[in-house]
Amino acid sequence: MSLQNSSTDKVEVIRQPQQLPCSYIDAHGREVQITEEMIQGACAELEQKLVKPAQQG
Repeated sequence: MSLQNSSTDKVEVIRQPQQLPCSYIDAHGREVQITEEMIQGACAELEQKLVKPAQQG
């Protein structure tokens, strides 16, 4: 048995997105599940606050 890989050997890795439940504890001590919509909203808010560097000219 050979442990060498030839240049014709290919390994294809397919990754499936994992749906892991994530949550945080709110000010009232309740567990709140973090949704994709919450993350998208936070990203959009950060993009609006992004300060772009001045262009050099």
